[in-house]
Amino acid sequence: MANAKIIAQKEQAVQEVAAKLRESSCTIVADYRGLNVKQVTELRRQLREAGVEFAVLKNTLIRRATAQTELTELDPVLTGPTAVAFSKSDVVAAAKIISEFAKKNDKLSVKGGVVEGRVVDAAQIKALADLPSREGLLSMLLSVLQAPIRNFALAVKAVAEKQEGAQA
Repeated sequence: MANAKIIAQKEQAVQEVAAKLRESSCTIVADYRGLNVKQVTELRRQLREAGVEFAVLKNTLIRRATAQTELTELDPVLTGPTAVAFSKSDVVAAAKIISEFAKKNDKLSVKGGVVEGRVVDAAQIKALADLPSREGLLSMLLSVLQAPIRNFALAVKAVAEKQEGAQA
């Protein structure tokens, strides 16, 4: 029979993973089979710099956490060696880093994930990775908002120059 202390530790681990699933704006599940220690360390470093937590977890532990968070649609991808990236703030950061890393290392493959509480497949994670960063999107929005003001200023300047030319 299982030791009560071990059961308590496992239950604590399930609670922690469930909390991370709830708190994360983006969670990516990947198969890391075939990556060596150096490659995994490099991936962890890149993710850590972006504020993303990366962990290798047992599938049964993740399944129990998904049951608690009502994300059981993720269960079919929980096969084989599984690594999970949890990003609390930036939705795009983890997807970008993992997708770029997977392009260079064909052994890493994205299985699926959870974005803003919705289960998504690998194709949707790739599409998310292709989006510009948050800063890039904000700069695009700012330029779109400034365009009418800039055009109005240019029109006023052209009218003023035309009137000055007519007076001269």
